[in-house]
Amino acid sequence: MKKIQLTLLFSICISFLMACPVCERNQPKILRGWVHGTAPKSDLEYIMVIAIILISLIALGMFLKMIIKPGEKQTDHIKRFILNSDNYEPKK
Repeated sequence: MKKIQLTLLFSICISFLMACPVCERNQPKILRGWVHGTAPKSDLEYIMVIAIILISLIALGMFLKMIIKPGEKQTDHIKRFILNSDNYEPKK
């Protein structure tokens, strides 16, 4: 029963993500079928979108790098102070 519910939920979500026929017809060829609403009206808007995508990808890359290999090896790092149980004083 749970599989059926998840399948229905997934299929409903996918239908909302795809562009409707009217939006698809009004989009330029490169964006057709991907987005709803109006297309960018000038080249500046395309440049802004590309810049935002690049910034987001750089931020994602930095996030993944810090999650996978953080690199805090100093003995006086705040992380070591918090995780060291010798420095912890319980509340009275």
